[in-house]
Amino acid sequence: MRILSAATVLTLLLAAPVYAAPPGAPAAPQDPPKSPGQIEQEKSTDRAYRNSLGNIPDKPPADPWGGARAVDGSSSATTTTSTKRSKSN
Repeated sequence: MRILSAATVLTLLLAAPVYAAPPGAPAAPQDPPKSPGQIEQEKSTDRAYRNSLGNIPDKPPADPWGGARAVDGSSSATTTTSTKRSKSN
């Protein structure tokens, strides 16, 4: 019974913020409409941003193990021979 009453109290405490706002509460304020000058300024700013993205040089693909590998491209796996084991070993 004690667990049930504790769960009920916990549920009521967690649900209380849902009912905190009155039903007729005003919505968040809306931004005023933009003037034609502001719209043109945003367009020019966006164009400048897109042009600046084109000026960024392309990066070569990342190779985190590049320093650990041999430069000539040969690997030790191709030079070693694998011996097959049977189940009787």
